[in-house]
Amino acid sequence: MDGRDWGTFLLPYEQAVEELKVKFKTMRAELKKREEYAPIEFVTGRVKKISSILDKAKRLSVPMNEIETGIEDIAGIRIMCQFVEDIRRVAEYIRERKDLKVLYEKDYITNFKESGYRSFHMIIEYPVQTALGQKHVLAEIQIRTLAMNFWATIEHSLNYKFRDNLPDMVRERLKKTSEAAFILDNEMSAIRLEILEAQKTFEDESSIISKTLAIIHQLYFYHLVDEAIDAQEKFNTYWQAHDIEAIKHLSGEVKELLNNARKSSETDEF
Repeated sequence: MDGRDWGTFLLPYEQAVEELKVKFKTMRAELKKREEYAPIEFVTGRVKKISSILDKAKRLSVPMNEIETGIEDIAGIRIMCQFVEDIRRVAEYIRERKDLKVLYEKDYITNFKESGYRSFHMIIEYPVQTALGQKHVLAEIQIRTLAMNFWATIEHSLNYKFRDNLPDMVRERLKKTSEAAFILDNEMSAIRLEILEAQKTFEDESSIISKTLAIIHQLYFYHLVDEAIDAQEKFNTYWQAHDIEAIKHLSGEVKELLNNARKSSETDEF
């Protein structure tokens, strides 16, 4: 058994995972602001458990003194997308980044595994600034749809239970569910525009409601209590009727009240 200090050994990988999660989450936020839609749904990450590292090293016949280069997924990032089309787009964004180096890619979407596994993998080299200087670590980025991820998570759990020796009946059922997930992804892609329009409408309405309630609350700071109560009652009525246009109009009225109150306040200061 290897006698290394595993806690110290895994520190750069833990740092890499945390930094990469932040970077991809920031990418998602930036794309959403620029384009109103981000191909990244959410990002997760993990460092492989010591037992899993040892199991994989044994399975692949990787000597313990070569696990840093022989096992490429000690640090793992998973990026989830809504649509299959988004996966290629996210992969291209990653290729263009200057803060990491893509070593190679594994396309299990076009060339899915016999088990039915579908995902897009990118093996990268990422520089980590440690207390002892810069260290380059390998990491695996998996890009999947939500349906692919659901299936892969179940398959992983079953393989762990049966120690990669799945009963034939379970294996066949998994293949069928993989095809079902693939069909689901294709159907979602077929109505992609309708889904995106519905999501944008929901987000726009949520934003209008939040902003309107915020400016109604500001009326209290200018002692416009009666006006605030009246505006809140109108909002409640419009909201119950789901009258977004009326809420927009109310928002404009309250903004005008606030602007007048601010001007009056500035005049009083003189």
